[in-house]
Amino acid sequence: MQKAEVFLTPEGFLELETELNDLKLNKRPEVIKNLKEARALGDLSENADYDAARNEQAQLESRIRELEYKLENAKIADSKKKGVITVGSKVTIKYSDGETEEYKIVGSLEADPFNNKISNESPIGEAILNKKVGDTVDVKSPNGDYQVKITKIA
Repeated sequence: MQKAEVFLTPEGFLELETELNDLKLNKRPEVIKNLKEARALGDLSENADYDAARNEQAQLESRIRELEYKLENAKIADSKKKGVITVGSKVTIKYSDGETEEYKIVGSLEADPFNNKISNESPIGEAILNKKVGDTVDVKSPNGDYQVKITKIA
């Protein structure tokens, strides 16, 4: 099986690492305690508390494995290439209607369009990667193609 690279900003990596540590150090012992308490209630074949605790444990362990995989395969964005848009860059673009927007280019795991964090795999993100201030780029979108001009890179 080929391992997929997971693009993360340093902040995104830290968030995943923090979540993983919380799950391992706080949540896992709590789930184990719940499982022991449910097991102590008696007959496991008809014990709904035990089934619920087992399901919770399975979900927790699955999330831990998922986070470990993402962190192992993470490629931390290096936005040190000045003047060129990379994952981790903050970019101001101007649409053809004159409206301007500021976005942070992030990996797909961190994408949050409501907070202006767009994925490097999104139509805009893909179109503006490796571009410079002053470049006008064509964005191919499912809703139709359009142009944007890059006005600032931070």
